Amino acid sequence: MNSKAKISFDNTEQAFIYKSDKQLKKTYRLFQLMNQGWLVSIGTELTILAVKWKLPIKGLLRSTIFEQFVGGETLQGTKTVAENLKKYGIGIIFDYGAEGKESEIDFDNAKDEFINVINHAANPETTNLIAVKITALARFALLEKLNTTSKLTAEAATINTDQLTTSEKQEWDKVIQRLVDLCKLASQKNVGILIDAEESWIQDTIDAITMQLMQVYNKNRVVLFNTIQLYRHDRLEFLKLSHAMALKNDFILGVKIVRGAYMEKERKRAESLQAPSPIQPDKSSSDQDFNAAIDYTIERLSTLSVIIASHNEYSSQYAVQLLDEANLTLNHPHVQFSQLYGMSDNITFNLAKAGCNVTKYLPYGPIDDVIPYLMRRAQENSSVAGQTSRELFLIEKEIKRRGI
Repeated sequence: MNSKAKISFDNTEQAFIYKSDKQLKKTYRLFQLMNQGWLVSIGTELTILAVKWKLPIKGLLRSTIFEQFVGGETLQGTKTVAENLKKYGIGIIFDYGAEGKESEIDFDNAKDEFINVINHAANPETTNLIAVKITALARFALLEKLNTTSKLTAEAATINTDQLTTSEKQEWDKVIQRLVDLCKLASQKNVGILIDAEESWIQDTIDAITMQLMQVYNKNRVVLFNTIQLYRHDRLEFLKLSHAMALKNDFILGVKIVRGAYMEKERKRAESLQAPSPIQPDKSSSDQDFNAAIDYTIERLSTLSVIIASHNEYSSQYAVQLLDEANLTLNHPHVQFSQLYGMSDNITFNLAKAGCNVTKYLPYGPIDDVIPYLMRRAQENSSVAGQTSRELFLIEKEIKRRGI
């Protein structure tokens, strides 16, 4: 590897440059707790029950896990975090924490909030990216019903609605209209929309509608990005198929590549249905496909744009190496790196210092709405081998360096 492309992810002074001594110690205590798998498991269940029973735990959540992983309870509440990160060349992917809603009123309210986010992200002082979950705009059961008839080929993305009732067809039309409204505004405001990946049994529907919209709005620049979870064994081929469709239909493919966020849920469902699991047989297979996806996208930057969303140091370094070997700038306009707010600051801040385009994925919303997200973060940190231990090691190293 060319020495100029080598980035040290062990530089803790840079990694935690934005945290005060007090904040750093608080983060260390939180990750110490999250390093106890049994405690996370019990705590997750108790939190969900406490919210259900309306017990007074919001203050505790707000000052601990919420503060670590969420930007604020309102869009304006993210301003302090966004301004702090901007000082170090780090942008924001704004994520309104609404998901799993069921009523048309909720979906319309979510759309209105996404409109607010697009307008906010269009401000040149902020990063022009937002994240959208389709389940914030559509009923899960409707997406699931459409899943079996949603297909992607090199020629087209199709969704057959013949099996829907008249009222369901009307409901689906409203979902499409919400998405169209958001895409039109994003296109006008020069904002990018990242469509999040969700459970495999609704993902075909999400993929099909996203690719259909991409065909309309990604003609001259990337407005829409689809998220591809490489912990699924079929997703590397899906990436290639998506690119083939983009080439065939003359639009720019936008993809965010991730390893994934629903592994345990996916495995349990497959087991309960006695069906083949969509998940890779082991972590090395996920890693191999993820790095192959980096290879594939960086070799084709003239016809696609990629967001490499990873907490993996090797994958991040590998992408930098490929850019360097191809004589491409680290801040290539079609390549971005991204990590979740509250995690892997050693990757984020050191990539930014090296000159890469880097963002933090920043959720916001009322505590009740973001609890599902927070529970996933806690579970992910405790289930991913070495993740929390690595965070603890780096924070402890910085605490010792500062002598606090």
